[in-house]
Amino acid sequence: MRQMFREISGLLEAGKDLVLVTVTASSGATPRGAGARMLVSDAGRVCGTIGGGAVEYRSEQIAARVLKEKSSGEHDFSLTKDDVQNLGMICGGAVNVFFSYIPANDAHCLFIARKAEELFKNGKDLWLLSDISDGGRLGLFCPGEGFIGLEIEEDFRRNLSRHPQRVIADDRDIYAEQINSSGRVYVFGCGHVAQELVPVLSHVGFRCVAMDDRPEFAKKELFPTAEEVMLIDFEHISDYITVTEEDYACVMTRGHAFDAVVQAQLLMSPACYIGVIGSAAKKAGVYAKLKEEYGFADEVFQRITSPIGLSIRAETPAEIAISIAGQMIELRARRNNK
Repeated sequence: MRQMFREISGLLEAGKDLVLVTVTASSGATPRGAGARMLVSDAGRVCGTIGGGAVEYRSEQIAARVLKEKSSGEHDFSLTKDDVQNLGMICGGAVNVFFSYIPANDAHCLFIARKAEELFKNGKDLWLLSDISDGGRLGLFCPGEGFIGLEIEEDFRRNLSRHPQRVIADDRDIYAEQINSSGRVYVFGCGHVAQELVPVLSHVGFRCVAMDDRPEFAKKELFPTAEEVMLIDFEHISDYITVTEEDYACVMTRGHAFDAVVQAQLLMSPACYIGVIGSAAKKAGVYAKLKEEYGFADEVFQRITSPIGLSIRAETPAEIAISIAGQMIELRARRNNK
């Protein structure tokens, strides 16, 4: 979404009219769920996707009409038996799509895009709001700053969650979606697996911080996509970061002793995910050390995922990185649907 806002800013300033296409609801075996978006100009789709295939193709056609008519609107792809055949979606389903017309040089939208970039840059929790009852007029919500760009009662906060919500009440129809999280992925250890993992996670929207106690590994040039690279003392990680309930941790230091030290500190944090690289034998040895030296009870270790990653018979650092990323994507999706 951050890149889409950048595209919106550039194209509006260049005098282009745009249509922001948003899936506001879906059911059945549809390609993309609520929150899928694409941006369309007179040249066609600029960026984003609502799933490809016939639904996206027809949505591009509708967006072209919206550009000509200069009027926002909604389309319901209710997939009856005939629709399923026509749209090529064999398993069926339904998709509600909103087409928001944005005129060239629209001052309000430019303000929202620039403000969103500022909040993305500062790593803030951020929601995008679309007032469907007002042509899809955009606004933002950020804790600490409140509602931005739309006049909305504070009580609306209770409708904001990780899961996209469409709320119809008091003559307002507002679609709200979290588009950025303050949560980060803290990668402890900057070896070969970490060097493969960080770019994969960054590409799918995780904000990564790579950390090591070796200067030759804690180097930005090894992690160009990381939000930050830090040289730290593994025995005192709280001197460098504060781990929150939104944060993920991947432990892959160069030895068992360092892994144990880091795990002990993470177990005293509210991190939503603690993944540790290594074999089952290594895990048993580390857990025994944690119980003996730190007094942890057995049930505490249920918070740790070890061996880290999905069981896909991964062997190389690149394959292991894919297995870890898949596991974290799955966890993020579960959390977003709560």
